[in-house]
Amino acid sequence: MKTELKAKLLQHLLGKKKEDEGFTLIELLVVIVIIGILSAIALPSFLSQAAKSKQTEAKTFVGAVNRSQQAFRMENTSFATDIGVLQVNIPSTSEYYGYSIPTGGTGATSTIFNATPVAGETSTLRAYAGGVSILPNGQTAAVACMTTGVGSNAPSITFPSTGPACSSGTLMK
Repeated sequence: MKTELKAKLLQHLLGKKKEDEGFTLIELLVVIVIIGILSAIALPSFLSQAAKSKQTEAKTFVGAVNRSQQAFRMENTSFATDIGVLQVNIPSTSEYYGYSIPTGGTGATSTIFNATPVAGETSTLRAYAGGVSILPNGQTAAVACMTTGVGSNAPSITFPSTGPACSSGTLMK
């Protein structure tokens, strides 16, 4: 390559104007719009997953209390009327749910355990209930129920001779 041509090429490459550097306003706006669209798609999915994880806490505790009530009943002549007696390390209230054995919820042949959303969570979380009963043959049977929608009222459980069952309007889990 001729020396004169090399010099012109170097002069052209090194002498680029500053106006060619950076992003234009249109390019930045397009990127912001794309990020906004992706966020609008992902956010509802993320929020529903957060509610599901909170509800998993209640499901787990209902199952743990049902199993503990069955074990307690095998060792004693009655069901426990206090969560603390069961020694399953369940708080009476968590950040999302309140847990209780309702007054009158424990009888000679059956017991109920409720997990209801605390104030502020009733518009996003379902309520749960667990029940254990003694069958005519002396064995115990358990059920876990949840409401079909969000709310603060625990589902009700019936105790026919065939074992505990979720009442209408609730789902068995």
